[in-house]
Amino acid sequence: MSDVSPEIWFYHLERSTLEQVLPGLMEKTRERGWRALVRAADPGLLGDIDERLWTYRDDSFLAHGRDSGPEAARQPILLTEGLENPNAAQALFIVDGSDLGDMKGMERCFIIFDGRDEAALAGARVRWKTLKEAGAALAYWKQSPEGRWEKAA
Repeated sequence: MSDVSPEIWFYHLERSTLEQVLPGLMEKTRERGWRALVRAADPGLLGDIDERLWTYRDDSFLAHGRDSGPEAARQPILLTEGLENPNAAQALFIVDGSDLGDMKGMERCFIIFDGRDEAALAGARVRWKTLKEAGAALAYWKQSPEGRWEKAA
């Protein structure tokens, strides 16, 4: 685990939904050998993500659990409303504008927001500005017309 502040990557959804993008990001995170923490303030959204990670492909699933469930600390992907990092994740996913919380030990933070939602877009802009002023290592990703992710800043 690192004592250095994590890279913070903003993912601007325009052509895809969170339900389409998140499983692929989780797969890449797990391929790196990292644990993931998915944080949302909305318990209903966490329930939707919970279901999606089990069913996003017919031939596969992403093993995960909820922070309220048994063995939360052992989960490779943990879904939470809390600000703690009980599974010692290296990757943090913020999916609804919830607080970043303590990012100690994190390698990367993904802030995923829906660019078609004006409130989410405005919140992401404020968060970008605040983090930039604080000296955070930021990157901005958006989808090309073909749907590929391209680093734009």
